[in-house]
Amino acid sequence: MTGGAGSAAGPHGAPGVTENAAAEPPQGLRRTLQEPAQALVPNGKTGSWDGYQATGVGAWEWYLASGLLVLDQPSMALLDLDPDTYDGRIETWLSRVHSDDIARVTAEVDMAISARGAYQAEYRVCWPDGSTRWLQVRGRVEADAAGNPLRMLGTAWDTTQERTTSDGLRSALRNMSDGFLSVGGDWRVIFANVEAERLLTSQHDLTGRLLWDLLVIRRVPGLEARCREAAAGTTPISFDVQWPDTRRWYRFRLVPVSDGLAWYFTDITEARTLQAEQEAAERRAAERSARIQDLASSLAEAVTSLDIVAAVADRVLPPFGASGLIIQVIEDGRMRTVGAVGYSQPFLDLINGPVPDLSPAAVLGRRRPSFASSVDEFILHYPAAADLVAASGKQAWAYLPLVVSGRVLGLCVISFDRPRTLTDAERALLTTLSGLIAQALERARLFDAEHARSQALQRALLPRQLPELPAVTAAARYLPAGRGMDVGGDWYDVIPLSADRVALVIGDVMGHGLPEAVVMGRVRTALQTLSDLELPPDEVLAHLNDLVCGLGDDSFVTCLYAIYDPTTSSCTVARAGHPPPAVVCPDGTVRFAQDEGDPPLGVAGPPFEVSELQIPDGAVLVLYTDGLIDSASCDPGVGMGRMAGLLRMLQAEGLDRMCDILTQALLPDDQQQGDDAALLVARVRATAPDAVATWPLPEDPRAAGAARQHVRDQLASWHLEELTMTTELVVSELVGNVVRHARGPCRLRLLRSRSLVCEVFDGSLTTPRPRRASWTDEGGRGLQLIAALCDRWGTRNVATGKVIWTEQSLPAPSLP
Repeated sequence: MTGGAGSAAGPHGAPGVTENAAAEPPQGLRRTLQEPAQALVPNGKTGSWDGYQATGVGAWEWYLASGLLVLDQPSMALLDLDPDTYDGRIETWLSRVHSDDIARVTAEVDMAISARGAYQAEYRVCWPDGSTRWLQVRGRVEADAAGNPLRMLGTAWDTTQERTTSDGLRSALRNMSDGFLSVGGDWRVIFANVEAERLLTSQHDLTGRLLWDLLVIRRVPGLEARCREAAAGTTPISFDVQWPDTRRWYRFRLVPVSDGLAWYFTDITEARTLQAEQEAAERRAAERSARIQDLASSLAEAVTSLDIVAAVADRVLPPFGASGLIIQVIEDGRMRTVGAVGYSQPFLDLINGPVPDLSPAAVLGRRRPSFASSVDEFILHYPAAADLVAASGKQAWAYLPLVVSGRVLGLCVISFDRPRTLTDAERALLTTLSGLIAQALERARLFDAEHARSQALQRALLPRQLPELPAVTAAARYLPAGRGMDVGGDWYDVIPLSADRVALVIGDVMGHGLPEAVVMGRVRTALQTLSDLELPPDEVLAHLNDLVCGLGDDSFVTCLYAIYDPTTSSCTVARAGHPPPAVVCPDGTVRFAQDEGDPPLGVAGPPFEVSELQIPDGAVLVLYTDGLIDSASCDPGVGMGRMAGLLRMLQAEGLDRMCDILTQALLPDDQQQGDDAALLVARVRATAPDAVATWPLPEDPRAAGAARQHVRDQLASWHLEELTMTTELVVSELVGNVVRHARGPCRLRLLRSRSLVCEVFDGSLTTPRPRRASWTDEGGRGLQLIAALCDRWGTRNVATGKVIWTEQSLPAPSLP
């Protein structure tokens, strides 16, 4: 029920309505003034209007030309009009409309009349008692036969209660702390609360404005696309945005509705800040836990005290921004530095010594950590140690006592190049880490002590120094299994023999540990004794096999025994279960012995196979144990191939460098060894042709005289006349023994080396033995005479019989 602006002014506000029509309303309308409840009942039926009265819905009819407004009783009640005094004028209704709503309501009426269409409005009416009610009105415009608007008719009902509730909700929505914005399908703002207006623009009324015209919307990347995506969908979407003007964070929730989009947004800046702080605290806690776990893992893998220092330097210093580390232990009342990072050696020498009472080391007595954030704080607490500051070059310190099982083990010092104030959390973390360091250091020191004993035992079992010999120059390396905690059963030896010959030995007692080291020591001692007997390689291994078999069923030894003879450039080799030797020729060619070899000692049975290798002058003979070529990453065949490739490149290198490169390449430091490894390399030198002379001797008494003549002539040519008389006596005695007690053929050989070697060969296998002759005996003193005249003498068996040899020192060279 409404009244247009034109209608309020007069009956001619509606186009096409005549004066005659306005002068005399129909007879039925006059009855309406007396009987309003029945005036508009269609076809004279009153049931429908009774229904209107029962529901509180009023009916109305307004004739545009005359301005006559016909109301039923419910309509009059809605306007608080007295049916007895109501005059039917449109102005009477208009007087009841709230003054703030008149313009809006009349404009909507004019629009409905112009469009000959439907009309709908909600407005306030003022009752005479001063109260205000809300009415919802709906109607339509009817035209006459000529198409001109004739009348409007419709219904009205009271919406005060609903509007009061809606206004309360609207007020709460407008003033709530979260933002709310409602836009229609045309993206124009229908409603915006105070928070939305504050966020989107400085204006206080956004109603009717196009959302995309708001500048701040365009400044948020992707916001328009998100809004359109939500409106086109059926499910709400949420996302967080940092607002460009205030840099505050908001959580947007876009909810598609039937006629547009509802947009909720909440300021989550404080929540995000709190969450960020919580996440940062959780990250710090996780980082502390990770650091503790990381350091614990590193310390668990660390074996030696130096490993502990390296682990602390790698895992503790970088996270704290520290630049210096010192770890000291107390030994016999003195501080000893185990390891340090970031300090000069003179400073470390300065702090080693008795435990000072008036220095930061005094924390050892209190067993509590001490922290100095600056040089001034350090001097304030420890004025007696002020000279340490300048010498150290540091500006902040953390002194952490290392305590294990209630016993002070030592001190860990972490220092900084700049002033540094550690937080409570950092100090607590360092204190926790110091406990882990202390436990690991105690374990490492036990290992260090055991390792030192193992190394001492291993050094005692292996040659302290390889001999320098005329025919061979050698170098060797021994690499214990793992970290070297256990002694091993691998060994090597270079044993000088007669006539410049050299025995090269390498072996491996299977397994590693103290029992294997004991077996190795016994086998090595036995082998040196057998070598002194000048036995051939196969007989040496046969005797060693008997020894190993007598040690028990679980003892197995591999061994390679080789004798190099420089006079023939040959090498006689016997091996039991051991990898073949490699020969590196001067031209870089590498070859391995091709014989099959025999099983290990302890399971083998004699005779042992012997092979003969011709080795050129200057070549390198390489002996090794299987630990060098057999590892988790490759099998022995691959290992031997890698070794051959390396040897080809290293032929011209020095022997020590050759050993270092081979061991580093075949057994890198970052790979754990499962077995001991030994390496022996020997560069051979053949005897010069003019340094050896050989003569056959007759098998009769003339042999001694012929031998003496050969000695005189040869020693004269070697300028060794000083040895002529002695050598003649030696040769006479040796050759005379052959003539009297042995058999031919007889042969004499002189060899000039670091000593003069005299050898007499015969066809007998009988070994001469010295005996004690009584003073009345005419014979039996020949070998005693030889022992008195020579430095050494002995015998050895050869393929054709035996050799008796002697050695005499060469005279010192005369000064010019």
